Amino acid sequence: MKIEQLDIPPLTIEFLQKSGYVSLYPPQEKTVKAGLLEGKSILVSAPTASGKTLIAILAIIKHLSEKRGKVIYLSPLKALASEKFNEFKKLGSDGLGKNLKIQISTGDFDMSDKNLGQNDILVLTNEKMDSIIRQGAEWLDQISLVIADEVHLLGDDDRGPTLEIVLTKMKLLPQKPQILALSATVTNADEIADWLGCELVLSEWRPVPLSEGVYDQGIVTMQDRKKFEVQTSIRGPPVDLGLDSLNSGGQAILFAETRARSVSLATKASEAVLKTLNTEEKEVLGKISQKILDDNEHTELVKTLAGLIKNGVAFHHAGLNPNCRDLIESEFRNRRIKILASTPTLAAGVNLPARRVVIANMSRYDAKYGVNKPISILEYKQLCGRAGRPQYDKYGEAIIVGNSNSDEIFDYYINGTPEPISSKLTGDKALRIHLLSFISTNPGIKGDDIVEFFSKTLSGSQERKTTIKFHIQISLRYLESEELVKQKGNRYIATDFGKKTSTLYIDPLTAVLFRKSLEKISTQGHVLGLLHLITISEDFFPKFSLRNKDYEFIGTLIENYADQLIEPISEYDCNRSLLAIHAWINESSEIFLSDNFGIESGDMHRMVETTDWLIHSLYEIAKLEKKDEILTEIDSLRSRVAYGIKEELGDLVQVKGIGRVRARVLFKNGIKTREDLTSISVEKLAKMDKIGPIVAENIKTHLKKIR
Repeated sequence: MKIEQLDIPPLTIEFLQKSGYVSLYPPQEKTVKAGLLEGKSILVSAPTASGKTLIAILAIIKHLSEKRGKVIYLSPLKALASEKFNEFKKLGSDGLGKNLKIQISTGDFDMSDKNLGQNDILVLTNEKMDSIIRQGAEWLDQISLVIADEVHLLGDDDRGPTLEIVLTKMKLLPQKPQILALSATVTNADEIADWLGCELVLSEWRPVPLSEGVYDQGIVTMQDRKKFEVQTSIRGPPVDLGLDSLNSGGQAILFAETRARSVSLATKASEAVLKTLNTEEKEVLGKISQKILDDNEHTELVKTLAGLIKNGVAFHHAGLNPNCRDLIESEFRNRRIKILASTPTLAAGVNLPARRVVIANMSRYDAKYGVNKPISILEYKQLCGRAGRPQYDKYGEAIIVGNSNSDEIFDYYINGTPEPISSKLTGDKALRIHLLSFISTNPGIKGDDIVEFFSKTLSGSQERKTTIKFHIQISLRYLESEELVKQKGNRYIATDFGKKTSTLYIDPLTAVLFRKSLEKISTQGHVLGLLHLITISEDFFPKFSLRNKDYEFIGTLIENYADQLIEPISEYDCNRSLLAIHAWINESSEIFLSDNFGIESGDMHRMVETTDWLIHSLYEIAKLEKKDEILTEIDSLRSRVAYGIKEELGDLVQVKGIGRVRARVLFKNGIKTREDLTSISVEKLAKMDKIGPIVAENIKTHLKKIR
């Protein structure tokens, strides 16, 4: 089917053709024929790179050209949400011939939330949408299209329950919005489609054919049983396979089981890749390497990365900050980075294909159980999905590094069927969170109606009603015992504490911990105690356990700041994250954090984000509990965490353009407040280290706005 045959406005057809779309891929055509443009709800279960984004764009175009209502695009990841937001912005500026209002919102709490309802398209994470529903946004009844990406994550322990609840609430909205669910190929897609009330479009088609195989002792056996030899070296099989792909003109992604292994694989590949680069490539890579050094503190990790990029290779994992990861992804897409060694998180994120994907190890460390476990078939297929670039490759290859167990790998992974998606909603944590939310947004609801709602979830379609009811009763007992909900007759209402917990989007366990700890505080001066409280809470992430050499650090910290604790604690009550956050607010550098605590900038970035959210939550609970005497201290601590500063710099960092480094420079030069900043001339300001004329002018301009 050609693009011009679609029942969408001519201007939009022209826009799509200019964007490179001429004919529909088979999954796209099947979806259109299933009623996509007539408003039918559809679940598309198809491989990565089979054109699901265009399916979403077509649904959006049809909706907005007919002014049906608001479009919600749901993503499991912030990075994926950003990628789709940038694609949809093009649609707003050129596609429909009118100015569309498009906004992205992915934060835990956001002051601009009240303006979200003024937009035509909203790109949100699943958690953000859940939060909006909890806050009772008035515009929910204007939603006419819900696009849910990566729906196979319904089976994920962490992300699945929130997506399940959001989709349950969306399909129960009175106006019955069209639901377009996009998923990787899953075994029980028909069951998921039935639950959602969707037509099922099932396809195995890919624009670039994928071939899977196993490497064993220098020989790769593909699924058609054809074999080829790979030149072996002391670098090891994963790197040899990557270099083999590079020699035939293809890029490669090497999936490693740990961060350390990803760095090791990239390092082993670097010298060989360097020999394949021409003069121009080396020059460009040199500039990219320098940019990494210019934009980041010179931790060992950053220096290692910069050195490897000069050779045309890189590694990618959560220890790198977002700037580094974005640059690596961009330069890999531009084909300047030839081999990328990555942890598996890349497979669930942004679109980043390569000719060949190498799975270096079929096991992953499971923190929940403390052991290495084989990856699932579904996860393996997700890793495979990164193989084959539609613009560059005629085929894609996914190769598992075996160990004299080729036949078992073939039988289980390559010829195996992905595990069916099963709900994780009735786990203790997920159920107490979402049960409280449901009662909070439905005051006075009957017990039977609670059971009825949860029976309409995916869990309700997969489990007996008596089982659902049993789990609900257990969670209700906990919520009642901690005074988060109250029962009157057969009706339930959330207490003020329960409502606040729900709207703050924190686990009831965290809220209860905060409330009980606040009861023990009557004066200010509890910085370390408050940070300890945050870092041991259920919602804090990432938690790093103490290493042997950290016990002396933490012992000294507790001894030196004993007067700041809420109650006595020992080293065994702490984690390494407390050390990192405390060092951060005392202006320790990323180099110090990396060298002393093994905390990289990406980890610190996530810790700061999480701590900011939890300190905000602590502040709100303290306010509810009328603990007015410590509100100022909590507020000050939030600012210190956000900027990574000592308390004395709190006034200066309120000025745009002054971060932790410039604030310290100003302070050392005798400028300690905004008042001091006002009285100094632009010329004197410009002469200071890290400032200069342009920054000085900008600081002065912003200072006038906030005075």
